[in-house]
Amino acid sequence: MLNVVMKVPVHGQGLYDISHRVRRIVDESGVNEGLVTLFVRHTSASLMIQENAAPEARADLQNWLNRLVPERDPLYTHNEEGPDDMPAHIKAALTAVSLGIPLMSGRLVLGTWQGVFLWEHRHGPRDREIVVSVMAYR
Repeated sequence: MLNVVMKVPVHGQGLYDISHRVRRIVDESGVNEGLVTLFVRHTSASLMIQENAAPEARADLQNWLNRLVPERDPLYTHNEEGPDDMPAHIKAALTAVSLGIPLMSGRLVLGTWQGVFLWEHRHGPRDREIVVSVMAYR
């Protein structure tokens, strides 16, 4: 088993493709058959497996979620960190903070058009941490 904390710098809202970094960790683990789990250690970002070929699909997802969870909603009382803070928490609650991906023959079992993404829900630049665990089947 291998556990790695992967730091991902972000410059604002959007989907950041981390597939190549996860693949590199899997390669370094030497695990052939098993499971990769990812967990984002933040309450205002999430993880997702999504379309990796057409950037328009990711833009549409971002636009749709921003419309679903708008900033400056008068119902929000948690707003000390800015107008994007509470919406970011809601977006993270509606999406996933962890993923599990099978490994076969030393490779992530993703579909042809699937990639692994960190979905940043805040506007400003920051570093995010994702715990990547590579576990071998016995």
